[in-house]
Parts: sequence; structure tokens; C-alpha cells
Amino acid sequence: MRKYKIAVMPGDGIGPEVVKQAVKVLDKVGTKCGFLLEYCYADIGGVAIDKTGEPLPEETVQICKGSDAVLLGAVGGYKWDDLPGDKRPEAGLLGIRSKLELFANYRPAVIYQPLRDASPLKDRITRDGLDILVLRELTGGIYFGEKKRFIDDQGFAVAFDTMIYRKFEVERIARLAFEAARLRNGKVTSVDKANVLEVSRLWREIVIEVARDYPDIELNHMFVDNAAMQLVIHPEQFDVIVTGNMFGDILSDEASMLTGSIGMLPSASLGSGSLGLYEPVHGSAPDIAGQNKANPLAAILSVAMMLRYSFKLEQASKMIEDAVLQVLNDGQMTGDIATKEAKVIGCEEMGDAVAERI
Repeated sequence: MRKYKIAVMPGDGIGPEVVKQAVKVLDKVGTKCGFLLEYCYADIGGVAIDKTGEPLPEETVQICKGSDAVLLGAVGGYKWDDLPGDKRPEAGLLGIRSKLELFANYRPAVIYQPLRDASPLKDRITRDGLDILVLRELTGGIYFGEKKRFIDDQGFAVAFDTMIYRKFEVERIARLAFEAARLRNGKVTSVDKANVLEVSRLWREIVIEVARDYPDIELNHMFVDNAAMQLVIHPEQFDVIVTGNMFGDILSDEASMLTGSIGMLPSASLGSGSLGLYEPVHGSAPDIAGQNKANPLAAILSVAMMLRYSFKLEQASKMIEDAVLQVLNDGQMTGDIATKEAKVIGCEEMGDAVAERI
């Protein structure tokens, strides 16, 4: 019998609540499909700061490196807002991505038919549904370039951040985008700002070069400002969007809100191997933590991505996604996504409902 070791980092706020439901669903799928799961729990973010003084303890890094996949809940909260940047909970998240060499962030944005009315877009735009995959480069770009603050010779405060990309960083994310498109609708949109940024001109040249190895995939290019506009007026034109770290950060959040609730959106951060970090897109929501109000579906759909990308268990992944859709079709919804006719249920009850339909 196959056995998989999963590092589980519940984190802060609603993280432990949604992770608990995701593990519940994973266990049910494992029983149904005949594989075993071993969980090893570790601290990250604010809870790690409170225990060790660091947002990413070395013990957590080693647990993750020794696992087949990593499940994360959420990090952050008001309690730690006044800490310096390298000591804040979010530094733990950036750190674990770097330590595990996870350079690609997969963020699907899907409108489920029962939730179509929750989308801020008009019905004429969403009537055929929405299924976009935003592939964001995760360990390069302006977030990781040189940064500095100083006083110039005229006494003015000055700061700069450097956007930098190396050829291999663009090549590897581009290849993942084309491979993902082969499993979807065969179209890649590369988003940049090549009209004004030299780094974007290099990005575009390299993506075009990689595209020669994928003649079956349609490639087009779009400036980031136009892409932001097109996402809200003609989102149906997109299949896979591939872009750099900062642009991807912004566009993936925009795409997520087109679905109606950030509580529905999973994500996967992957590297060159099978080890991946899976987490819901939403934050720690400390204002509702511990109240059984959180929506666990993003965490549950994140473990569906885990089964697909790290374990290559497509059937098991599909079982989870189908179970989520069944629950929504039955009108059971948490408060953040509830329609007028819905039966509003809590976080725990939603986990139970999905597990029952596996």
C-alpha cells in the first residue's frame, strides 16, 4: 500500500480550523483509494514566533524537507504587525518557499456554477463559467532583488527595490506554463511590461524561445495593465497566465476575486521535483478565528491539488473536487459564499459534508 508523508503547518488565525477539515477529507480519500497518510505537524508564522522567536524554525524546515508534500493553513495576524519585516510571520512563508526551492505558484481561479451569482462580474461575462490558471514565478523579481534605503546628498529620503530575472528562472517557469496548458486548453498568455521595462523585454524573449519546443500551444503576450483590464471584461480568453513575481501577486488576487470569494481558492507552490507546498489563498482572518465561521473549501481544494501535482493521483484529486461541487449544488455553504437559498453551515460542518460525499 502506498504511503505519503505530509508536513502540516496549521499556522495562525483560521489556519488550524481549515487545515483540520482538509486533513479530514484527505483521510477519507486515502481510505477510499487505498493509500496511507502520515502527518508530521510543525510551526510557522506567528505561532512559531511565540514559541521560538523565529517565524521559520530550522526544525520546521527539516520536517518539510523530509516530507512528500507540505500543507499550510495561514500565517499572520494583528498581534505581530509591529515586528520588523524579517521577524514578521510572513517572513516564514517567504522563507519556506525559498528553503524548499519552490519557484512556481499555481493559482486556479474557477467559478463554480452554484456560486456564479457571487461573482462581481455581470452574468453575461460569467455565464459560460471561468477556469483560469495563474502561474506566478515565486523566488525572483523585485521581491528578491537588491533593496536599499538611504538619505541622498540633498537630505531627501530615498529607497529602491531592484527587479531582476536570470534566464534560467524565466525558462523554468515558462516550461511549466506550457506543460500546464497541454493538460488544459492549450493556450498560454505571458504577461509583462516590455514596453518600459528591460527585464520584461528579456522575459518576453526567453518565453518566445521556450515556446519553440511547444508548437502545439498557442502563445500570446499582454502588458500587465491590459491584462488587469481584460480579466474583468473578457476573462474567458485566458487559459494559463504566466508572469513574474510582482505582476503574478497582483493578477492572481484579482483573478481570485472574480470567483466571488477568496475562501474558495487553493494554491500550489512547486519546484523542479514532486515536493510542493499547498495552501489556501486566503489569509489568517483573525477576526473570525475560533468561531467556526471559516470557509475550509480552499484548504480542501488545496489538498486536491496536492494529490494531483505531488502524488499524481488524478482520480483521488477529482473525487475531492467532485465532492465539493456536490455540496455546493446541494445548497450547503459557509457564510462568505452563501446565496439567498443556501443553508449556511460552519467550518466543521462543511468539512463533514465534503467528506461524506467522497
